Amino acid sequence: MQDASEPKRGGKQGKRRGRGAVPPRVAPLTEMLRVAAPKGSQFRGYEPYQVQDLVLSARVVRYRRERWLTPSGETLVAPLPEGIRGHFGAELRRFVLMQYHEGQVTVERLVRLLRAAGVSISRRQVMRLLIAGQDEFVAEGREVLRAGLETAEWITVDDTGARHRGANAVCTQIGNDDFAWSGARLRATFGTTGSKSRLNFRELLRAGHTDYVVNDAALDYMREHALAGPVIQLLAAHERRQFADQAAWQDHLQRLGISALQVAPDPARVATEGALWGGRRTGNGRAARRAGPA
Repeated sequence: MQDASEPKRGGKQGKRRGRGAVPPRVAPLTEMLRVAAPKGSQFRGYEPYQVQDLVLSARVVRYRRERWLTPSGETLVAPLPEGIRGHFGAELRRFVLMQYHEGQVTVERLVRLLRAAGVSISRRQVMRLLIAGQDEFVAEGREVLRAGLETAEWITVDDTGARHRGANAVCTQIGNDDFAWSGARLRATFGTTGSKSRLNFRELLRAGHTDYVVNDAALDYMREHALAGPVIQLLAAHERRQFADQAAWQDHLQRLGISALQVAPDPARVATEGALWGGRRTGNGRAARRAGPA
């Protein structure tokens, strides 16, 4: 690890330039330090000396929320400040998430660290901070994936085995030089699913969209993947061509008798892949359109 962390030395050893002073990332405070000078000394200004420090301490706020009883019998309570969720503030939640995900600090060590700083917290409460109420991160990752698929000229996909909730799963990464299916700093966050099939990949490319569409792109996909002609004609001739979610699409396949067909390739699977592809073609996914059917 030490060898890997050291920079590689080139053939020519030139004189390295110093980095110079690194500006602080926070606004500095100014304190005046005085010295007892003997009589007759001349004041020559100040000599700056900058010191960075870290203050980690607990802060407990007890809010006294007004309560009013209206003439109609309704009780009004003053709302809490924005950012407060439960009995822990936004800065503490941010610290826990950063230490756990970026610093790779275990839950047990996080509990000891917070207690040493004066926070009254249990292991179960730390787990809740890490798990509960993280829907905004899921939504943010979905928006990044959608924006990447709509603007990218090309994408790469990779997957590997992973453990998820105590079971074997597949971890998939989608991105290119400009984006990764990830958070705000383009650190790849992976989609963990149960399989690595073509159907699973089509599901991931939808980036949260749930519709299934039987259009020209979907029918072309079905033909290219050897779906039987009568099945394609059955889907193409039906008046209903768009379905809101998986349940509606599966019900449609059952009504047409496609789900009951026992041939290879599986007609229901190929039809579903085609409908997902059709949904991507109508979902403004430029990268998916250029990539072509997998």
